[in-house]
Amino acid sequence: MNIVVVGTSHGGYEAVKTVLENYPDAKVKLFEQSDRVSFLSCGIQLYLEGAVQDINYIHYATKEGYSDQGVDVYTRHQVTGLDPDLKMIHVKNLDTNETYDETYDKLILAPGATPRKLPFKGNDLDNVYFLRGREWALKSKAKIEDPSVSDVVVIGSGYIGIEVVEAYAKAGKKVTVIDVTDRILPTYLDHEFTDILTADLQKHGINVRTGEFVQEIQGRDGKASAVITDKGTYPADLVVEAAGVVPNTDWLKETLDLNSNGTIVVDAYQKTSAPDVFAAGDACMIRYNPTGKEMTIALATNARRQGVAAALNLEKPTLKIEGVSGTSALSLFDYKFATTGIKDATAAKSGLETSSVFVTDYYRPAFVPGTEKIYMKLTYEVGSNRIVGAQLLSKHDITAAINTLSLAIATKQTTQQLAFADFFFQPEFDQQWNYLCALAHAAIGKQKRFNRWRCKQTR
Repeated sequence: MNIVVVGTSHGGYEAVKTVLENYPDAKVKLFEQSDRVSFLSCGIQLYLEGAVQDINYIHYATKEGYSDQGVDVYTRHQVTGLDPDLKMIHVKNLDTNETYDETYDKLILAPGATPRKLPFKGNDLDNVYFLRGREWALKSKAKIEDPSVSDVVVIGSGYIGIEVVEAYAKAGKKVTVIDVTDRILPTYLDHEFTDILTADLQKHGINVRTGEFVQEIQGRDGKASAVITDKGTYPADLVVEAAGVVPNTDWLKETLDLNSNGTIVVDAYQKTSAPDVFAAGDACMIRYNPTGKEMTIALATNARRQGVAAALNLEKPTLKIEGVSGTSALSLFDYKFATTGIKDATAAKSGLETSSVFVTDYYRPAFVPGTEKIYMKLTYEVGSNRIVGAQLLSKHDITAAINTLSLAIATKQTTQQLAFADFFFQPEFDQQWNYLCALAHAAIGKQKRFNRWRCKQTR
């Protein structure tokens, strides 16, 4: 069996790994547009901040390692098209500009996503950067070390933008972050948390400009010199656009069924609309547990799951992908936060009637030295009291607890079940009532108050 894999990041890496383990007699060919395989863009911040000194460590695998396992690896080869009738991909060698066709018996696509380019004047100026992939990581590191770069403007305050803000601020640059929404991290956290994080950013000298629409990147001598919004002008020796990503699927428009947002249509087994063609990763949607609907959730964890499933299902449906809750976490200067499922900011789009409760507590008894305050929020469905989302934040690292809440969403746990869950107690670790139990108890208290109010209204 001739198996071709396109793309070597999270989804592609897992697909190749699973193919090697389960189809030992297969001939495997791997195509990668970059000059290195399996780069982890999620490790860029560690590299920019110097925690990782050598960018070559930010990889799952190497070309040599793949070759030792019998994989034919083609780096600097761009797959430009697909002919599913002839079971053939069209390939361009980026070093020689040679084009040719490669046949397959089974094809796994993991093309990923590319940075979203915003439609304003000045995008073509020098010193306008994006941040995805090895090449952009190297360019950004050079700017961090460049003493002539003083003012940095970051457009977009999602995960990528916030990581860039922190990295350049720690390097001593003057950083401004601009977002058209009314607060940072708008799709990840509700205002109770973003208010805290914004104050912390300002404490570290970051100029936070939310609710502003970028109109133009101004240039001088072909280089970016300022960012102009509807409310101000901000000097810039470097501009980083971090306004999200779009699926890298333009080259598939004529051959595969795509969703309205450009993602590849796949079934629960990662099979596309073409025979023997599977897809995984950021170019696909995935079922969202709180609602049961398909969503775009570009996370490495999701890509890995889909990569495994795509490989295992090549010959027959074997592994059905279960849903996810969009669980993620990040640190930002003094704080660490995590989120899963629905929050107030996304509840309206979910189609569910939800309520939520916000709690401030301590993760262990106050008499224990060094105990930090924690901030928590639980979102639940009105009526069923089914848990559908949660957010956590603290200077102490409680982010791993979000995995428990993600599992609660997946198993349709109610607030009452979480309130009386069996968690251990030791004062050096937590309270008599674990903070997740305390959060659920607060939700039950709010539900009782609501029910009492509703009874009065119906009398």
